[in-house]
Amino acid sequence: MIKIKRPEEIEKMRVSGGIVAWTLAELTRAIVPGKTTTDELNRLAERLLAEAGAAASFKGYRGYPATICASVNEEVVHGIPSPRVLQPGDILGIDLGAIKNGYHGDGAVTVPIGEISDEARRLLRVTREALFKGIEQARPGKRIGDIGSAIQRHAESHGYSVVRDLVGHGIGRDMHEDPQTPNYGKPGEGVWLKEGMTLAIEPMVNIGGYAIETLADHWTIVTRDRSLSAHFEHTVAITAKGPDILTLPPTGEAT
Repeated sequence: MIKIKRPEEIEKMRVSGGIVAWTLAELTRAIVPGKTTTDELNRLAERLLAEAGAAASFKGYRGYPATICASVNEEVVHGIPSPRVLQPGDILGIDLGAIKNGYHGDGAVTVPIGEISDEARRLLRVTREALFKGIEQARPGKRIGDIGSAIQRHAESHGYSVVRDLVGHGIGRDMHEDPQTPNYGKPGEGVWLKEGMTLAIEPMVNIGGYAIETLADHWTIVTRDRSLSAHFEHTVAITAKGPDILTLPPTGEAT
């Protein structure tokens, strides 16, 4: 069942989303190529969420052991933080959820570690562009397929593929709500979008094929062909004025 949010609920989600954005920015600034580990980033995220009066959405969710997902290079999503040192040339996807006042925010970025290849830099740029192509379709009178189609067209126009087995989702009091929000599809198909719906839109784009597999830890998902993958995500509210991104950095202190 799709849960329509009242304006006051959306404002609570904006607070959680702002904490997510602020924390992701702080994590990105903390990375020192050749020195920082993904474990260290996870501990920093725990501290920052606590300072903001928020709880981690992911830790303990279906048994997940960490606050962030930290996915390196061919890892698509759900990478578990570890003592792995981030090396120059890597790309790191950081996915973070936060809950405050009973509502979740969910966001992700993929960041370069030092100097990266032109190919990797292009992948990051195109994936981020694809996210905003999808967000632009998140408005009343459109359909879920319009979001996925916009993402898919942009990624594939650059020779990339979009992951099919993982999708975005509704979000609110629960981290995962209806409707599922694929990053592929056909315009004019799927659920009608209505004012008050809130979606986590999150393209996962691969340089190679779209096939994926899960590693032995039962969490980390990688590209089957071990090609590079990037992941960007925003939590978005559908309003009469168009898409309202809730995971933007707040002005001033996190609240």
